[in-house]
Amino acid sequence: MILITGASGNLGSAVTNELLYRIEASQIAVMSRDTGKVDKFKKKGVQVRQGDYNDYESLVKAFSGIDKLYFVSGSDIVSRMKQHENVIKAAKEVGIKHIVYTSFQRKTNNKDSVIQFVAESHINTEELIKNSGIPYTILKHALYMEVLPLFIGEDVIEKQTIYLPANEGKVSFASRADMAQGAAIILSTKDHLGKTYEFGGEKSFTMEDVAQILTELSGKEITYISPKTDDFITTLSDAGVPKPAIDVTVGFSLGIAAGEFNQPTTTLKDLLGHELLSLSTYLEAEFVGN
Repeated sequence: MILITGASGNLGSAVTNELLYRIEASQIAVMSRDTGKVDKFKKKGVQVRQGDYNDYESLVKAFSGIDKLYFVSGSDIVSRMKQHENVIKAAKEVGIKHIVYTSFQRKTNNKDSVIQFVAESHINTEELIKNSGIPYTILKHALYMEVLPLFIGEDVIEKQTIYLPANEGKVSFASRADMAQGAAIILSTKDHLGKTYEFGGEKSFTMEDVAQILTELSGKEITYISPKTDDFITTLSDAGVPKPAIDVTVGFSLGIAAGEFNQPTTTLKDLLGHELLSLSTYLEAEFVGN
């Protein structure tokens, strides 16, 4: 039995759907804090279990009888580490035989990294899993293509400007759908224990590249401006963007500028056995096509 955590979210839901193409629904269970949000899977014959990363006992109950656990990292950066400790402890208590963890792509584990605010909990979680004695697979996710609207704005075509302090940094984007398919393959096949997979694209792109692609697709001249960090913060603050959102955007932008996400790889493509969704195709569907 395979349990998908975070099944009401975009990633967990996509992995569950991919698994349904590969194995019987009776071999799949999904977990959510609010089981009503995953009722669609119950109608397909998937078991639905209630569980909350903050509630250890609920995890023990949800993990009972499970062999493989697809462990989606918590979204709350502040409390994530405690939540992850609960998950790993509960998995060990009930005898989970394989954890597949959604980690985070980075070039180094240095504590002075500009993305340490996100990376630290992933680094620590990977170590906890490895030290737990539970067989594991680590999936290091690159930045999703789907984060681009958050970084460059959903109205980028109308504004004709990408305004982000990412300098000339490159990103090896991959789509959430391709990563979900890769996870489903790993969950439903053998020979993945003890391995770490880099889930990212085989090409890297700067924000200038993104602007050029959007220019070609839309027929409008899209300009890329990489402002000074302080100017960027002031602009967003004046526009009423909440400080936590500004901090996260700045952190990722500086990570891009530092080359933290410039890690092209064919690992995901090779695992899937087909070409990944191209950045151009994604950008056309998201920003141009209607």
